[in-house]
Amino acid sequence: MKSTFLSACLMFCISAAPAFAEWGFSDSPSPNAFIQTNNMTLELQCDRIRFAPAGYQDSETMIQEQGLSIRFMEDGATEAGSFQAGQGNATLQIVDNYPVEVVFQDAADYQFVLDQIAANAAINLSMTDQDVSYGVFDLKGSSKAIKSLRSSCGSAPQTASSTMEAPEGVVFCGGGQVQRQIEYLILDNPKDEWDAIVTVNGEATRALTAYSYFGNALPPQGFVVALLGEDQSEFLVFKDGSRNYIELGDYQYDQCN
Repeated sequence: MKSTFLSACLMFCISAAPAFAEWGFSDSPSPNAFIQTNNMTLELQCDRIRFAPAGYQDSETMIQEQGLSIRFMEDGATEAGSFQAGQGNATLQIVDNYPVEVVFQDAADYQFVLDQIAANAAINLSMTDQDVSYGVFDLKGSSKAIKSLRSSCGSAPQTASSTMEAPEGVVFCGGGQVQRQIEYLILDNPKDEWDAIVTVNGEATRALTAYSYFGNALPPQGFVVALLGEDQSEFLVFKDGSRNYIELGDYQYDQCN
């Protein structure tokens, strides 16, 4: 579950200072952005994270719990957001005898994590729902490394123009008195802040993604992402059990494909 909120400095049962080291990027044999310290490594691949904590026991604990809390810090005292990786949105497993590999089920979740890593000062990997830290990494230089990662992993991004193609994927229909057909696509490798494309009745527009529900600490149940159109439109994407729907103004549009 994603959340973006401000909080006081976290008090961890196991205290850990940020690991000050340089972020690097490797394009071979597979693209990855990484940071290494004397006893920990964090590696970002095209579709997954690999984290080698200081002790193998920590790896075992993450696998047993099938959970990892990824906390993004604006500075040493302020949490800007978090992502709880676990059953339902990710798979955790031990690879190469030691690192824990987190494979995200939804590409949009991983893009959110990459965006937050690139934008903040530190990342704290900790137990789910507990103030017990496995490790803290400094994020200075991560933005450049992630930019290189996305460039190597993704294809050329789509751009907005009069001939911009409509996204292909989930289609939403309905609306009662105002019938619309809506589709959206979150870009893997956007050129700028416009990181999504939304089409309404075949007409495409660029949009910004927002996961904070306009600054609220607790988004409504089932909230996935807000799509803020270049034309001032606002699409709210929700998932409620097996139901997927979009709110646009006073109308709801259910998945119809």
